[in-house]
Amino acid sequence: MRLVLPICLTMIAFAANSILNRLAVDSGAIGPETFAALRVLSGAVMLTALVLMRGGRLPMATAGRWRSALALAVYMVGFSLAYRALDAGIGALILFGVVQISMFTWAALRGAPASGRQMAGAAIAFGGLVTVLWPRGGVAVDPLAAALMVAAGIGWGAYTLMGRAEPDALAGTAANFVMAIVPVGLVALISAGGPVTGAGLLLAVVSGAVTSGLGYAAWYSILPRIDTGLAAVLQLSVPVIALLSGAALLGETVSLQLLTGAALVLGGIVLAIRR
Repeated sequence: MRLVLPICLTMIAFAANSILNRLAVDSGAIGPETFAALRVLSGAVMLTALVLMRGGRLPMATAGRWRSALALAVYMVGFSLAYRALDAGIGALILFGVVQISMFTWAALRGAPASGRQMAGAAIAFGGLVTVLWPRGGVAVDPLAAALMVAAGIGWGAYTLMGRAEPDALAGTAANFVMAIVPVGLVALISAGGPVTGAGLLLAVVSGAVTSGLGYAAWYSILPRIDTGLAAVLQLSVPVIALLSGAALLGETVSLQLLTGAALVLGGIVLAIRR
């Protein structure tokens, strides 16, 4: 029960990243590559400051650190670029569907397959996501954007799996963000860039320093205390939270389809976490 509040806050932070990214990129306030770079940079600054304030240091030379940083960079860049051309709902379904599949597959390959209850809960929750995000009237999906979101899902799934072995969540996350600056920054420099308005800058910094930096540190502190299957299922709540937040904050329509799908997702999560 002690993990309930941290998990809820972390999932809300993850959903907030989708809202902030959509607000910034879809409005043209900032280019997706620049948003990703500023997001990583501001997260690195925030987390490094917190580590130094408590007298710690960044574990930059830890074995496998570059793999975690690269996985984070793939997620950051793919996520931002995909939302330039991909419908938000379809993008969320692709992202978290890929995350769930990759994490369950990895657990099975490592000899720790999900339990029957977790598989049933995951199936119900995934069905709820399909219900929530199923396009009405038909939506053409940009294949390149879909591929970018698949890459983002693989990156985030890998980042989550590697976080289970992180002994110091805050310092480890800070080191990952610092090392991810290079690949994400290179993508931003190579690209055309795009506009950078004050609003776009603010949204990128908030996403990086608060909902990404602090949110990911919290997630890394939770991961060693839950199994891989549960970690995968919990993240299926994020698209539902994002869509409900969009309805409340952006005036998006709340339909019976949305409410039904949200209920299925939450019900599946409850089934998966029951002992």
